[in-house]
Parts: sequence; C-alpha cells; structure tokens
Amino acid sequence: MNKAIIFGVNGQDGYYLSALLEKKNIAVIGISRTGNRIIGDVSNYSFVTSLLKEHQPDFIFHLAANSTARHEALFENHETICRGSMNILEAVRLFSPNTKVFLSGSALQFKNAGEPISETTLFEAGSAYAVARIESTYLARYYHKVFGTKVYVGYFFNHDSPLRSERHVNQKIAAAARRIVNGSKEVLELGNIEVKKEFNFAGDIVEAVWILVNQDQIFEAVIGSGEEYSIKDWLVYCFEKCNMNWEEHVRINKDFVPEYDILVSDPKIIKSLGWKAKTSFSALADMMMGGI
Repeated sequence: MNKAIIFGVNGQDGYYLSALLEKKNIAVIGISRTGNRIIGDVSNYSFVTSLLKEHQPDFIFHLAANSTARHEALFENHETICRGSMNILEAVRLFSPNTKVFLSGSALQFKNAGEPISETTLFEAGSAYAVARIESTYLARYYHKVFGTKVYVGYFFNHDSPLRSERHVNQKIAAAARRIVNGSKEVLELGNIEVKKEFNFAGDIVEAVWILVNQDQIFEAVIGSGEEYSIKDWLVYCFEKCNMNWEEHVRINKDFVPEYDILVSDPKIIKSLGWKAKTSFSALADMMMGGI
C-alpha cells in the first residue's frame, strides 16, 4: 500500500486531501501540532527525518501554515512554511529520494495588477506571508534543479468549505446569516464588499493537487477556477437564501482597506492536465449555509 504524509492534516485542505487519499487506498500519516493525529511540528528537522526514515512515504504534502497575511505571524509562518519546506526537502534528499513532495503556495505571493494571475506572473513580497511562500517556492526550484527532487508547488486561490473558521469572510457571512435567521439580533460588520475573488471548494482544490503530483511534466501550477465573484455576490446569495435583506443586518466599515480589489487565476495549465472545478459558486454557498 502506498503511503502519504500530510503536514497540516487537521486544516481544511488536510481534511479533504486525507479523505481523497483514503478513497484511493493510500495510507495517510497525518501530522498536526494539535488534535488526534500524530503530534509534531514540521519546523523540527529531527522529527521530520525520523518520520521519513520510518515510513519511506510515496508522497508528502506540506499544507501546514497560519493562513493570514498579518505581520504578527512573521516568525510562525517563517518556521512553518520556510523551515518546514527546507526540512522536508532535505530529509527527502537524504533518506527518501523517491518521495514526491507537494508544497502549497498562494495567490498572495504574486504581483497583483488586477489581471488573471498565472505561473509566469512575477512574485511580490507584499506581506510576511508572501515572503514565506516565495522562499518556499525557491527552495522547491533549487531542490528540483540541483538534486532532481520531484517537488511540486500548487498556488492556491481562495477556497472554502464548511470547515473554515469565521475569520474567513465567506464563513463569517454564512454563519452570521444562519444565526440571524434563527433569531440573533447581531449586526454583521464587513469591509469592502466590492472586492472580487474566486469562490472555490476545498474538495475540488485537493483533487487538482492529486492530479498535479501524478505527472512529471508540470511542477508548478496555479490552482483556481478563474471565475470571479464579489463578496457582495456572496453576501446577497446567503441572505436571500434565508429570505432576508442583507442591508438590514450589515454595517459597512468605510475605513477598511482591503489587501486587493480583485484576485483571480489564469488556470490554463492545471486545466490542461484534466482538472476543472466541479462545485459552483451557488453550490458552495448552499454547502456552507447547511440546512437553511
């Protein structure tokens, strides 16, 4: 039986990837800093090497990160993303050279000029999080070029699921709408609702990851639908699903400055490998709204 190690297994992406691999009869060794899986830290080189020596996995997926662009997470994301990637790649080189490695990248590590972002778009260090992702990508390129490591980078665009926390705006809106229709008197505060982005389902995104690591021609790919919607579109849909007028329950913070006005992918490469998003904008909203 093939084996896969997932760092960050308790996160949204780890959950859906683990379920996908188990359906394919792949033994999953799940690693997290908390929870009921193997407790460990990808930034600990000794821990990573011991795992590889013991399991000799066919795949490693590095999904662990604090998904925030806040500067306060600078050291945490450096340790988890940068040092974690270095630890994995060096351990693979020394102890498990046939292992395929996937490193998650981000749309936020690219220069965003308001146009669809592709693999050839220049990087831009616009946040501490972007810096960590950029360094991780250069580590992947180095190990691939110099040592022949089969390491893949997938640049994730916005994706959600019912597992998202409310610090993510899609879940914040969906959860508030559910509470309000059930009697809550709260007022939902939001920033710029004209911001446009993608509304992908995490389960679809990990299917793209699986396709990527099972071929040997493409080693970096933007992973997104290329379809843009505004936060207002999501807001309207969720509240209308509850037969409510969002304007009666939402306060707009006029002083809020968004990270971007639009963030959308050009997914030609990943689509050329046979992937496409299965879950529509409305289907994702229905899923996150639950039984409403």
